Amino acid sequence: MDTAPPSTFRLTEFSHGGGCGCKISPSVLREIIARSSPGIIPRNLLVGIETADDAAVYRINDRQAIVATTDFFMPIVDEPFDFGAIAAANALSDVYAMGGTPLFALALVGMPVDRLPVDTIRRILDGGESVCAKAGIPIAGGHTIDSVEPIYGLVAIGLVDPAQIKRNRGALAGDALILGKSLGVGIYSAALKKQKLPAGRYETMLATATQLNTPGIALGPMKGAHALTDVTGFGLLGHLLEICRASAVGAEIAFDRVPLLPDAAALANQGLVTGASSRNWASYGAEVDGDFTATERALLTDPQTSGGLLVACSPDAVDDVLRAFRSDGFDRATVIGKFVAGPPRVTVDPGRAAPIAGQASAA
Repeated sequence: MDTAPPSTFRLTEFSHGGGCGCKISPSVLREIIARSSPGIIPRNLLVGIETADDAAVYRINDRQAIVATTDFFMPIVDEPFDFGAIAAANALSDVYAMGGTPLFALALVGMPVDRLPVDTIRRILDGGESVCAKAGIPIAGGHTIDSVEPIYGLVAIGLVDPAQIKRNRGALAGDALILGKSLGVGIYSAALKKQKLPAGRYETMLATATQLNTPGIALGPMKGAHALTDVTGFGLLGHLLEICRASAVGAEIAFDRVPLLPDAAALANQGLVTGASSRNWASYGAEVDGDFTATERALLTDPQTSGGLLVACSPDAVDDVLRAFRSDGFDRATVIGKFVAGPPRVTVDPGRAAPIAGQASAA
């Protein structure tokens, strides 16, 4: 069995949850937001909390708008550097998911300073800085507190043309549904915590969770790409339902087209899943149709940390969208279904969904 690189202690033992599996359940979050006062809504605030989108967007002028978001969580892995790198990639993903380009970041750091060595905390920050360097941006400041559990993340600030913002609404009936990364990070994290992750899969987990969702930059100006989000703590079904609700359409998924990390299905079949998976299903399972197994449900609700982009695009734009993914090294990006007219529900088909234009390019 393979675990994280050697360490004198396990970071994951310091926290009750890890990665995007720490998120409040979708149903509770919707209730909290529904009871929130809208407050001041400036005319130039182009994107706020109205559709649970990935980031806020504020227009500066006709060609420039600021993209602002934040994300932080407890350790999903034991190696400090890797924890920082994954958390940073996850935070920057929300800028890419709006079609934006990151400008700079601020670090959010909460650490049990009486229990963690300073060198360990420094390694966490080093990991975050390494990913920001790959994105070509600085960490320009931040804030630290003494916390019971280790917490790390970023405030990420980006830039986008107001005419090229990609939101989680705008999907049309007949649009193709494309997923940019394989599912299974949450399952891997559950196996890692129980020291049952197969040999070599820690490296697989790290590679996918630190891969920056840079195709979002190319998707921004692409007129055939109608809606965009990233798959994180609510799982594929949860974030797809957000698109469906915001766009007033339904969606169909062909399960056998959904890309999975190696061994993820086998691990899920052994019961190595996170508690967030069950919370996710309890929150939105009534909005999902289809005949699928408990293992398939665990995969579709698996909380992804720094998961893939989820794209709604016209059938004739499929090749261009897949080309944008392939050019940035996303070899598993795949058409997994389509959007349909009807209520905002998701239907999961164990077999292949009806063919759509360009689908052969994703095989």
